[in-house]
Amino acid sequence: MMKKTLNLIVIFTLFAILLTNCTRYDNPELKKQPFKVAYNVMVDESSGNYEVFIMNLDGSEKQNITNSPAVDWVYYSYNNRIYFISDRDTTPKLFFLYQMDADGNNIKQITKFPVENSWITGRNEGEELIVSSSKDSARYELYLIDKEGNELKRLTNNKYYDNDPCFSPDGKQIVFRSRRPWVDELWIMDDNGENARQLTHYPVKDSTAGDFHYHAGPPFWEPNRNVITFMSYQNFNYDIYEMNPDGSDLKPLLSGPFDEGWHSWSSDGRYLAYDGTNIKGNYDIYLLEYKSQKIHRLTHDEEFEQAPILVDILKEEDQNKENL
Repeated sequence: MMKKTLNLIVIFTLFAILLTNCTRYDNPELKKQPFKVAYNVMVDESSGNYEVFIMNLDGSEKQNITNSPAVDWVYYSYNNRIYFISDRDTTPKLFFLYQMDADGNNIKQITKFPVENSWITGRNEGEELIVSSSKDSARYELYLIDKEGNELKRLTNNKYYDNDPCFSPDGKQIVFRSRRPWVDELWIMDDNGENARQLTHYPVKDSTAGDFHYHAGPPFWEPNRNVITFMSYQNFNYDIYEMNPDGSDLKPLLSGPFDEGWHSWSSDGRYLAYDGTNIKGNYDIYLLEYKSQKIHRLTHDEEFEQAPILVDILKEEDQNKENL
């Protein structure tokens, strides 16, 4: 009798877990928030075709907004504008920066020079951006450009790999990923490219990252608590960490039995969208409500879905003002 009761408990527990995972979307509280989630999907592994999708904050109403046989990969948004890299008009893996509306309309090429496969960031209400480029015959150098793609200033000039820049909320500092000299760590510098100093130091006793995993992954600056977050492969697992802008008080933000990786914050700091693996090792998109620490799984597909960004959705009247 005891064994039968235990079996019933296990069955009902598994059923409850399954039911919870199948009860997707239709979250009125999340749906009414002024954000959507844009993310990248490998739709055809054989051809290497990535598309940019967008969905509501609760995971509903998913939509492919690029629909191109090329590589399209989203890296930044400001209000209703989404910025992505693509090789659609060139040869494979030669990327340029593009812009489109959050619904996929009004696609236009921003840079006339190629950009690296790198996260980008903006300041001054989206008027200025930082990109990584090889435009001056040196790979992975950081440039400040205006929103039309014109170079304003070259920020780095060295033989090292500099990538994945992120402005501080006040726009006066830039945190970025660099291999100075060989292992990727996070560095920070002033907005003119000067006074660079190292922030992260991978644990000396941990060798699990090797040559193929992030020691310190792309950084993101949470706008309200003034912390920097990043992914790192430690103890055979990717977790998301946070620290102060001076590198102090380093601690895990998200840590679990599976991987948590590329991520971005909402403009109000309430939500963190990230990609993570499940028990099958497939990447899906998740949403963390920071205050309650409640986690929502937003995608349940077989395709790899990665690197989400949170998009501020403007009201129609605000969008009209921005377009004036």
